[in-house]
Amino acid sequence: MNSASVTRFADRLLRARTALEQSSVDGVLITPGPDLQYLIGYDAVPLERITCLVLTSVSAPVLIVPRLELLAAQASPVGALGIEVSTWDEADDPYGLIADALPAGSGAYGVDDRMWAAKVLGLRGAMPHRPQVVAGAVINPLRMRKDADEVTALLQAGAAIDRVHAGIPQILRAGMTEAQAGSLIGELILAEWHTRVDFVIVAAGANGASPHHEVSDHVIAPGEPIVIDIGGTMPGGYRSDSTRVYCIGEPDAQYRKAYDCLQRAQAATVAAVRPGVTIGELDSLPRQILAEEELAEFFIHRTGHGIGLETHEEPYLMMGSDLVVEPGMAFSVEPGFYLPGRYGARIEDIVVCTNDGVVSANNQPHELMCLN
Repeated sequence: MNSASVTRFADRLLRARTALEQSSVDGVLITPGPDLQYLIGYDAVPLERITCLVLTSVSAPVLIVPRLELLAAQASPVGALGIEVSTWDEADDPYGLIADALPAGSGAYGVDDRMWAAKVLGLRGAMPHRPQVVAGAVINPLRMRKDADEVTALLQAGAAIDRVHAGIPQILRAGMTEAQAGSLIGELILAEWHTRVDFVIVAAGANGASPHHEVSDHVIAPGEPIVIDIGGTMPGGYRSDSTRVYCIGEPDAQYRKAYDCLQRAQAATVAAVRPGVTIGELDSLPRQILAEEELAEFFIHRTGHGIGLETHEEPYLMMGSDLVVEPGMAFSVEPGFYLPGRYGARIEDIVVCTNDGVVSANNQPHELMCLN
């Protein structure tokens, strides 16, 4: 592990402890998942045996692990960061050890947003008189603002998934099923530097009206719009996510008109991203444009979601939010329309707010891709 990485994780721990000082909780308990990976670079395997980082503002961090996970923990950046690692054996009560590592008292503590319910209840049993809150109130604002290395990782992920979309016209053909297309696309995702396929949505014709359709045995027919939403995990843990729409041949004129309106709405929303704009304003803009073609009522989800070590994380581009966009925030811009029984469409890019505007991680053409 190089010195720059050590410095990065040490800075994140410092910022988290500073945030704790300014909060109303005594500490946060972080189990394997994206928060642990973000704070100390330990991509621990979630097990029934609890591994837990105890982070407070008044004492040094301590990582409590089952003894059989000690070597794995020491091989992670934990060793270079100088974090104390405390082990427990099969007959021990790990929840009591975690409780003892928190400051004494009856104050609230935060549990990792992704912590398994069994572990949350185990901690509650060990500390019945202390309120539990979600740790995300402390950790999420830190993760929401990406540093330069994270932005680079997201741009690399975007370029990789762009290369997958560039290869899709060579895959799609009339007569194949969505599942057959999805399998080939998954292979292409792995071939383009991803370590894992997170999802593949191939939604043709009426299936496109279901935003999270995934794949089926539906046979792709000429003239059917095909919504393809794909994403995966890169070697460093950062995610890709991008949606484009394809068609074998030409769709009907009404769909073409609706799609052109959607393309304008998506482009205008990306162009509006800048420091100072609110999340609510970004959510409202594509709805206003889609209303011009009476499509706003068919845009049934939020305009976007944050992305990083998770495909969906804060900030969420939702109606009415007064959260102000800041440099380093990374999120999707993905308006769509979904007409049940007929068809759907979505155009999605990952964008990053910069000091004076926006940079897009995805740069494949946004036009409806009509294939011969």
